[in-house]
Amino acid sequence: MAYKGAKSADGFTIPGIGKLIKVQRKARMGRNPATGEAIKIKAKKVLKFRIAKAAKDAVLGVKK
Repeated sequence: MAYKGAKSADGFTIPGIGKLIKVQRKARMGRNPATGEAIKIKAKKVLKFRIAKAAKDAVLGVKK
């Protein structure tokens, strides 16, 4: 269920914890850390987790 929900445009919400969403990353230039050589990183789809405000406040405390 979570996998199917994450594939949708709205993502999959876990109430009080956060949301799984699918994001399209653009192609970009990067560096090989071993050699310092510039490399091209291809565009790709990735899965991100956005933490809910209630969970963040419970762990970090409420901002004043």
